[in-house]
Amino acid sequence: QVQLRESGPGLVKPSQTLSLTCTVSSASITDTGSYWRWIRQPPGKGLEWIGHMSYDGSTYYSPSLERRTSISRDTSKNQIILQLSSMTPEDTAVYYCARDLSWNLNWGQGTQVIVSS
Repeated sequence: QVQLRESGPGLVKPSQTLSLTCTVSSASITDTGSYWRWIRQPPGKGLEWIGHMSYDGSTYYSPSLERRTSISRDTSKNQIILQLSSMTPEDTAVYYCARDLSWNLNWGQGTQVIVSS
């Protein structure tokens, strides 16, 4: 069973860049047909798709976040990395990574990120 684990700072200051890592085990991030998604949930709100990276390395971003978002990968470590720049308090949320394989989602446990000075 694939496992995903998000890691990164729990607290960032406004204007800083957030960097989160999703470490994947029991599957490869280059497995054909797999899509690696970043999703967040602000407090009291619904889920918001941030973007994803396909198994071939191509990326797709939410139009509302595209200017501030970068998703990359480290195939040697089997990791997907999210960077979100110019953080504001409105970016406070639980951040999840998930694998989408044939529309079946496997989720990480999520990591809380608070934006505050």
